[in-house]
Amino acid sequence: MNRALPLIGFALLAVLFGFGLWWNTRHDQREVPSPLIGKPAPAFSLPLLDDPSTRVSKAEMLGQPYLVNVFASWCIACGEEHPVLMQEARQLGVPVIGYNYKDDPDAAKAWLAQHGNPYSMVVTDRSGATAIDFGVYGAPETFLIDADGIIRYKRIGPLTPQVIADVLEPKIQALKHAAPKQESP
Repeated sequence: MNRALPLIGFALLAVLFGFGLWWNTRHDQREVPSPLIGKPAPAFSLPLLDDPSTRVSKAEMLGQPYLVNVFASWCIACGEEHPVLMQEARQLGVPVIGYNYKDDPDAAKAWLAQHGNPYSMVVTDRSGATAIDFGVYGAPETFLIDADGIIRYKRIGPLTPQVIADVLEPKIQALKHAAPKQESP
């Protein structure tokens, strides 16, 4: 029996490994369930990238659905996502807020000047402190927030035309037809 224990242990590990592979092939790893879905977006007050003396808060955004797209000039995947945003952002029918994450403001400005700016406005969180409240893992990430300030969707990784057409656009349309409750921030 003692000689069979390593074989039994190996067999159990092989089964667990196989289950993990099976599970990963059937679930999109970018669709990580967030504990914030259905809950109020964290309160924030962040400076505008182009005018750091002006701050934007969650309270100012209430009353309409909007997207928050986390990006950075150092983020390679953001460079892959950016042409999609340039093409699709204005057609979404909601403000798309750029959230510059842990980035040098001058580098972010230069990056947007070079690649284009699809955003309604760009806020900056150089320390990443507010991003922690949002549960940001890294860039890019995108949040859909309803008119009442409730997070309705979170995407980890680059947006693609397919995700926009199949997921974001239907969710945005549903939110635009829902009447805001206007709860306090």
